Amino acid sequence: MRVLVRALTRRVLQLLALLFSISTLLFFLLRISGDPALVLAGENADPEFIAHVARQYGLDQPLIVQYGNFIGHVFQLDFGRSVQSGEAALGLVLARMPATVQLAALGILINLLVAVPVGAWLGSRPHPLPRVVATGLLVVGQGVPGYVVGLLLIQIFAVKFRLLPSIGNTTLVSWILPSVTLAAFLIPRLTRVLATNVSAAMSDDYVRTARACGASKLTVVVRHALPNALLGATALVAGQFAFLLSGALITEVIFAWPGVGRLLIDSVLRLDFPVVQATVFVVAFLVFLVNALTDVLFSILDPRLRRQRG
Repeated sequence: MRVLVRALTRRVLQLLALLFSISTLLFFLLRISGDPALVLAGENADPEFIAHVARQYGLDQPLIVQYGNFIGHVFQLDFGRSVQSGEAALGLVLARMPATVQLAALGILINLLVAVPVGAWLGSRPHPLPRVVATGLLVVGQGVPGYVVGLLLIQIFAVKFRLLPSIGNTTLVSWILPSVTLAAFLIPRLTRVLATNVSAAMSDDYVRTARACGASKLTVVVRHALPNALLGATALVAGQFAFLLSGALITEVIFAWPGVGRLLIDSVLRLDFPVVQATVFVVAFLVFLVNALTDVLFSILDPRLRRQRG
């Protein structure tokens, strides 16, 4: 029990330090990019009105005073209201988050459905030629930017053949192109990691013992080599999911996906400081949460970690 309390305390302190650091850095970076009073008042506003807006929002105070007020509101989860819509900034971000989570989860699912069998097959191949050809294709695929894949998919399936919609998320079929675009960016790396892990596992003693007992090659790969390979790739999958949660920015913009990534891009272009700050805060919290849950999952799946931490 004491170990659990220490672990939870350490995680909470790490989370608070992370959120404080990110909020501080973001506060000063956003003020370097433009004058908030000018944004609120409008580019064509006269100086008197700009000064009035600055007084109204406390922007005429010294920067350190503004920073203190900002940090105080952050720890109350109050990021202010959007400059553009007037709605609560945190509410806007939380309303967009489900769309991003859905897209990220679907991209990871497609990633696993393709990378796991291909990586297992590739890692269990004894002959070098198929491995060399497949690895070359994976390297090329990993080097292709995600937005290029997205634009090609739109050109082929939405423009030329008109089989799938290319914008929005109103129907299930509209999820296909953006989720495949994300998965295409993730699949090559996970496949290469799984192939390497399976290849290493095939030479271990327990695999040789299973084959000596008469187990078929398929059984050896599926029941013995692949589970250990997946354990080693768990951190990579979690990292990919955290990356997608941070907002697949270009993909969401290309497909007009109403998620956090598109909201962040729009807010940055409009200098909507409250929404930018709320978006980065929420994303940082979710990424930290995913990493913490990954550590817990490792402890459950790997008995060696349980013994070490016990």
